[in-house]
Amino acid sequence: MSTVIETPEERQERVVEELEAVTIRFAGDSGDGMQLTGSQFTNTSAILGNDISTLPDFPAEIRAPAGSLPGVSGFQLNFSSHDIRTPGDVPNVLVAMNPAALKVNLPDLEEGGTIILNTDEFNAGNLEKAAYTSNPLEDGSLGAYRVHRLPITTLNINALKTEVKLSRKEMDRCKNFFALGVLYWLYDRPLEATREWIKSKFAKNPEVARANEIALQTGYNFADTAEVFTTHYTVKKADLPPGKYRRITGNEATAMGFIAAAQLAGRTLFYGSYPITPASDILHEL
Repeated sequence: MSTVIETPEERQERVVEELEAVTIRFAGDSGDGMQLTGSQFTNTSAILGNDISTLPDFPAEIRAPAGSLPGVSGFQLNFSSHDIRTPGDVPNVLVAMNPAALKVNLPDLEEGGTIILNTDEFNAGNLEKAAYTSNPLEDGSLGAYRVHRLPITTLNINALKTEVKLSRKEMDRCKNFFALGVLYWLYDRPLEATREWIKSKFAKNPEVARANEIALQTGYNFADTAEVFTTHYTVKKADLPPGKYRRITGNEATAMGFIAAAQLAGRTLFYGSYPITPASDILHEL
């Protein structure tokens, strides 16, 4: 009697492709943390030496119903190996956390672009809220794009439910870090800067900090091992003049402009607005 031990199939060879620039748009519900996700990807890219430009896109309505079209929040960033001046004319990659995010942002995506979808959210209720008459995952309407279907909500909960003592709702809030981990692997970004930010941000709530760190690492590991992605991308450091660079947002620049104008005019500055994003950042700066 003989025993034949079959050699397991070799892991699919990953193609590494170098790109000059990439424009990514993160999109989801206003509570999905897309501004935070985009900001962390931006900060990490800046640390790596890429030139960057960003465009946050806040919901059209205050407290719009979850899953609705007016409640979609987005963050677009362009990072490159050369000098850039805009956040990108069209996204190359769209990360859509629900049907509404896909519906609102798909028209802007480049032809043949990449879509990363959270398939868990494509249920009948959310499809109806997004005014879909059929499921875009099934009707062939995404055939012109490279679509990666990931059950992000499920994968995130499965990674956390035995590791942290948080409610289902609290664990679900970490799924943006899972998505961020996936993108970090896809574009060869390190995790260290975001890990340090998480520890600092949630220093008073170590269980939440731990959950977000686990979600981030799990997303990265999933992209690395699941063989969903056959190509790994790199964007080299930008060839920029040496010096000390500062990251500044549009709101910060607006506040500085107000202050400079008031000083040059010799007038008292008055700024009145409703205290909510994005106006709050200007109030804080002033």
